[in-house]
Amino acid sequence: MALIEIRRLVKTFGDREVICGIDLDIEEGGVTVVMGPSGCGKSTLLRCLNRLVEPTSGSIRLRGQEITGPGVDVRALRQSIGFVFQQFALYRHLTVLDNVTLALRKLRGMSRVQAESRAMHELARLELAGHRNDFPAQLSGGQKQRAAIARALAMDPAVLLLDEPTSALDPVLTREVCALINRLYLDNVTMVCVTHDLYLARYISDRVAFMDAGRIHALDSIANLSRRPDDPKLRAFFGREGMEK
Repeated sequence: MALIEIRRLVKTFGDREVICGIDLDIEEGGVTVVMGPSGCGKSTLLRCLNRLVEPTSGSIRLRGQEITGPGVDVRALRQSIGFVFQQFALYRHLTVLDNVTLALRKLRGMSRVQAESRAMHELARLELAGHRNDFPAQLSGGQKQRAAIARALAMDPAVLLLDEPTSALDPVLTREVCALINRLYLDNVTMVCVTHDLYLARYISDRVAFMDAGRIHALDSIANLSRRPDDPKLRAFFGREGMEK
């Protein structure tokens, strides 16, 4: 059984159907990358998974349990599905350590000592322990991304969702984040990553779900998707460079 099973998922905003009956399985311990042109619905799909956006219809199951019904404890759900935002969403007035411990104390009910022990484990894992007393404004883009990931991982989620994790980073920091995600993969962290970054997708993905107009148009390795000259949508997205690699 897949860790997450998505069936016939639909999301509409007014008269516009953004997600159009998607079926997708997220395998435990793997990295699923979601790609596609702007406006295809990939970020909306990601937000449906932890109900930052409410699906209009369809089913999402986490370890066999339905998570889209009205009786679901959304607060508890979001502790099981970590989310790393495109712009990091760190609290500017809190240190790195306090950013990571906040949810542990408020949602998990940990004491400060327990929360700080857990937070320091994740900060050390991501080579950020030396910045525990820094504020977000004192961090580089890559360090902010690592702090945001540490905050999500500290909650011990079943799956980590990453929304465009390299969009605000330069090429050097992008490579740093790629290496970090790959290290998490080797630690058996299940991840779903929305990105337009072909370098990142090639580096981290087990498979790519390519979306177009709210649907999964193709599901395959990025190597196979970028060598499909017969498919005009894939050719338009990956371009001549992707087709030649």
